[in-house]
Amino acid sequence: MQEIKDQLIKHLTGGAAFMPVEELLKFVSSETVLRRPKDLPYSFYEIFYHMRFAQKDILDYIKDEDSTTHQWPQDYWPNSKSINSAEDWKLLKTNYFQEQQELINYIMDPNNNLSKPVNSETKNILLREVLLVIEHNAYHTGQLLIVLRSLGLYTA
Repeated sequence: MQEIKDQLIKHLTGGAAFMPVEELLKFVSSETVLRRPKDLPYSFYEIFYHMRFAQKDILDYIKDEDSTTHQWPQDYWPNSKSINSAEDWKLLKTNYFQEQQELINYIMDPNNNLSKPVNSETKNILLREVLLVIEHNAYHTGQLLIVLRSLGLYTA
């Protein structure tokens, strides 16, 4: 079971099948994060906000059966297309990685079994929820890279 958990963590943090989010963030600044590429309906900020919100939502769901249910899609995307300050952008990034680490710690806790249901109503198991975060972040990490390339911020 430990080997499975280790492999899940590797995929959760990126680098096996997609570029780690930490690497992508090196190519965007608080000045460029709001720019929308021509013909794309979102900015780097909007996608990253969505990734963080969904990750946090799933983390809350697996840790607390009474967690808040959010409305799709309005709650999962930012209300505003802009950030109030560079400090808010920094806080969003900090929260993403802190919550990712919290999820990692939860997965690695020997008391948490991957096949254990996290919700008595749906019977969803921890493994399903972790895979959901991995798949969701992989999908949107690809979108982040497309945004960077479209804006000329990543050329490799």
